[in-house]
Order: sequence, then structure tokens, then C-alpha cells
Amino acid sequence: MMSTTTGSSTDLDKIRAAAQQLHGAISDAVAKRNGTIKADLEALSAKAKAVKDTVNASLGAQNEATKKHLKEAATDLDAMQKHAAEALQGSGQALQGSIRQTLADARASVQKVSEAVAAKRSAESPKTRK
Repeated sequence: MMSTTTGSSTDLDKIRAAAQQLHGAISDAVAKRNGTIKADLEALSAKAKAVKDTVNASLGAQNEATKKHLKEAATDLDAMQKHAAEALQGSGQALQGSIRQTLADARASVQKVSEAVAAKRSAESPKTRK
């Protein structure tokens, strides 16, 4: 799947792409609005765990600013899994609320990983400004 042993910007780009795919898949599942959403949420919860594991595996090779954003992304992915689990147990308004929160958590994780990519690139760029 994706490399978890180095801390290059390319690895962070792969993590960001995986988080974006996760967000897109959740958006697609929400748009279906039929009985398959619960099955989709189970699969997406597993994918969220895989993305979080990759984020955690990459922490050691990152600078402090990048680590901060990645830890926040991992927290958002944890929350996404929690809300997806709640959605699996819910129905009606509770189900819809949990699904909306799951989507918001996924969106937040993408944002945090993007911020980590930006922090990493900023740290790697030559210090030419005064």
C-alpha cells in the first residue's frame, strides 16, 4: 500500500491522497441514502484505521510542526471511527447526525494532513527570505 518508514514529502502526499479518498468515499456513501450506507461505513472505518496507522508510523521522521498536524489528523481519524461506529448503531436522526459528523471528521483529517504537507515543504525549502 503506502510506505510508512520514511518521512519524505512524497510519503505525506500519499497519506493526504488516502485521506482525500476516504473523505470522497464517505461523501459518496452519504449521497446514496439507502440501506448500503451501513456496509459502506464499516469498510470506511477500516480504511480510516489504516490511514491513521500510516500517519502514526510516519510521525518519527517528521519535524515538530509536521508532527503536530499529523497528530491532529490522527485524532480526527479516531473521532471519525467513533462516529462511524455510532452511525452503525443508530437510525433516523441519530444515524444522520453521526453520518454528518463522520464526514466532518474526515474533512478535518484531510485538512490537517494538508497542513502537515505544507509544514514539511516549508521546513524543507531553502531559507532564501529575509
